[in-house]
Amino acid sequence: MKAILLCAGRGSRLMPHTEDRPKCLLRLGHTTVLEHQLDVLERAGLREATVVTGCMAGKVEAVLSARHGALQTETVFNPFYAVADNLASCWMARHAMAGDFLLINGDTLFSPGLVEAVLASPPQPVQVTIDRKPVYDADDMKVTLDGTRLRAIGKLLPPEESHGESIGMLRFMGEGARLFGAKLGDMMRTGEGVGAWFLRAVDALAQREPGVGVLSIEGHVWGELDTPEDYGFAQTLFASGALGGVKPLEAMAARG
Repeated sequence: MKAILLCAGRGSRLMPHTEDRPKCLLRLGHTTVLEHQLDVLERAGLREATVVTGCMAGKVEAVLSARHGALQTETVFNPFYAVADNLASCWMARHAMAGDFLLINGDTLFSPGLVEAVLASPPQPVQVTIDRKPVYDADDMKVTLDGTRLRAIGKLLPPEESHGESIGMLRFMGEGARLFGAKLGDMMRTGEGVGAWFLRAVDALAQREPGVGVLSIEGHVWGELDTPEDYGFAQTLFASGALGGVKPLEAMAARG
């Protein structure tokens, strides 16, 4: 199992914090968002990661070149990051989709226990990691389910059809990796492909493929960074510099 991390974006909603660095290099105590992700993935046993860069790519590459450990990283530059959404970043990293892989948003924070639960879950071609809460807002990437089978995913799903939210971590195995890659290619050939989220490809697969499912990680620790308020809270939680961020992220998840 390898990981692909989508770190091309600047994080414009986090300005002025992202004025001189991309979102993935925001400081969290003694580490950064990206380094936290890689540390947790390495702790979970992963040994390969592809990081898709874009905004201030040189700064990301410098951080990665200074890392040492069992997890080996490569970077892929997305030259369209300023005008494209993350489906294009996935397309740039399609060479890394030859085997089983995790696909992770560059602003998703997660605990070792969460990653271990995802890796240990029963095999299925495409698996969207989800969480549940009482109420979902307009910014949540909501899901509609039939048991553990994904029926639809998107921010515009109505409340009565929303059964959870994607946390920004997906697992692709076997045929699922091939199907996803093929759908990326189909969408990149359309006029809307460059500006699309990669989850639109997953939504399209869910409409016609039986092997698109979900794993609920309720009770596990995760968070995401979208706004200055999110970042301020995360900074406070990481002030202790706790390795892996388990205790801080527990509080972040509880804030949810």
